[in-house]
Amino acid sequence: MIGKIISSVVISLITFNIAHAQQTVTFDDYLASLKDKAIQAGVSQNTINKHFSKIKVFKRATVNGADKSINLESYIPQNAPEITVSTARVMFKEQEDALITLGDRYGVQPRFLVALWGMTSEFGEQKGNFPILSVTASNAYSGVKEQFYIDEFIAALQIIDSQQVTYEQLIGSSTGAMGHMQLMPSQYLAYAQDGNGDGNKDIWNNQFDAFATAAAMLKDTGWKNDETWGRQVSSVNPVPQYLIGADHTQTFNEWQELGVRRYNGNDLPKRDDMQVSFLMPDGEKGREYLVYNNFRLLQAWSKKEHFLLTVTYLSERIKNPPIK
Repeated sequence: MIGKIISSVVISLITFNIAHAQQTVTFDDYLASLKDKAIQAGVSQNTINKHFSKIKVFKRATVNGADKSINLESYIPQNAPEITVSTARVMFKEQEDALITLGDRYGVQPRFLVALWGMTSEFGEQKGNFPILSVTASNAYSGVKEQFYIDEFIAALQIIDSQQVTYEQLIGSSTGAMGHMQLMPSQYLAYAQDGNGDGNKDIWNNQFDAFATAAAMLKDTGWKNDETWGRQVSSVNPVPQYLIGADHTQTFNEWQELGVRRYNGNDLPKRDDMQVSFLMPDGEKGREYLVYNNFRLLQAWSKKEHFLLTVTYLSERIKNPPIK
């Protein structure tokens, strides 16, 4: 018992000292360490000299925490109400030819691109207007997802360094997501596309560049144009907790053996060529889903199952009934 108490005290002191040390590091000192990391990553001295003085601590830059007290029954109608559905369908119809061309080029069904557009930036109305270097540096300084934001900060510098985008153009949300499709700097750096053939890769002002960039990322990571995202199901037996979640996969046949059925109670497809995950985002009294690889690729935007299932809901509403 005494040993446990001593161990607990030691752990508490270590935790206190780490927290205290973090509090004593000023933002300017932290920025100096980021400068060293940027130099090591190959960012030019010219970019560093020109732009580091513009980087300020950004108090509004906070990483979103977990959603509290939500369930799909309330989350979906709140975040994809009928006005969003009708807007998505109108937008799809107005730009159908260009969307189909992009879809064919990258092998990504356009309805998913429009659904992501609606859910991430409200069809371009909420793209964010915060300086990305300040946002990513400040979020890294906060200590939440520190390495993630260090990497995004360096990616943002590399974008400027490549002269694709100026410092003034590099703006986004308080989480560092940018443009019509709310892509992170590292995603832009890796996948930026000229979607409309005008010679630019402008995901901030041209939705087709943003669509093409998002589609290129999905294609590169393994999106399958001949598959959808998943389906709602029901289970006749409780599914063990360790099998629940997008990180665990099994075949349809294996889920069938565990008592998972189509939502109407019929058997699942008799196939073992797909790796499928079981989700139960609201617990044992909520909806149940089997989701496929395409769904897992949508996690590039968010790991939150409520958000992703709302994206897929909107994609289904764009598809059905068929737009005439």
